[in-house]
Amino acid sequence: MGMAAAVETQLPGDRISKRNFDKLARFIYDYSGIKMPPTKLTMLEGRLRRRLRATNHSTFDDYCDFLFNEDGLAQETVYLIDVVTTNKTDFFREAKHFDYLQSVALPAIANSGVRTIRTWSSACSTGAEPYTMAMVLAEFAEGRNDVSYSVLATDLSTDVLQTARRGIYPEDLIAPVPRDLQRKYVLTAKQPGRREVRITPKLRSKIGFARMNLMDEKYAIGEPMHVIFCRNVLIYFDKQTQAGVLNRLCDCLAKGGYMFIGHSESITGFDLPLKQVSNTVFQRI
Repeated sequence: MGMAAAVETQLPGDRISKRNFDKLARFIYDYSGIKMPPTKLTMLEGRLRRRLRATNHSTFDDYCDFLFNEDGLAQETVYLIDVVTTNKTDFFREAKHFDYLQSVALPAIANSGVRTIRTWSSACSTGAEPYTMAMVLAEFAEGRNDVSYSVLATDLSTDVLQTARRGIYPEDLIAPVPRDLQRKYVLTAKQPGRREVRITPKLRSKIGFARMNLMDEKYAIGEPMHVIFCRNVLIYFDKQTQAGVLNRLCDCLAKGGYMFIGHSESITGFDLPLKQVSNTVFQRI
């Protein structure tokens, strides 16, 4: 009985064909640099079901026909990329990076004569990383008349950027934030039982959010950055794509500036103008 029910609920075309999966994987890779191996088929099917509903297509074949044969990509690309990008974020994630930023990098940058420390969270996800950076920068700049700072936060996904701009999070997500920083930079909900918090307007005002694709040939960020965080995104790219992204990031990094990558990532084998100064922390030479 159970088997019969399962067969009945399996809709015709309710799987992505190999031909269409290959097309989708190629487009996603070309656009975002994200690898989509065959092991991700079930994940991709699950995530795309809401796009089928949103575009009124009953099968993956119909949806892919809309994308590739009816010029649907012009209106659908942003939504397609939003559902396939994976976004995990935590405040003070890989905490030793922020210890190094506070104790070594920021003092060195300020002592070199920089008056406005420009920083960039280049894969900011839902905002925990740039808000953490802003907390550390605010603490460093507090009481100093000679230093100010700015934070640029970019991501490929419009969904996560919307969350990041709002700065509203479940209460338990800010658990890693030290209590003294919570008191200064986090507001709790006034309504009883609403277990949400919001980053203070003053801190939010220091961050500029923008959509950016790291696959772009140039990154339009203005003046060179003194600090760039590009953590836990390189792992989704193959070596060739990693090389391109890292070289473009180096082009955006001021001489003497610092680049932070994820603890599970490496730049070994790449010819880059960087020297290692700590675990997964590099300085522009």
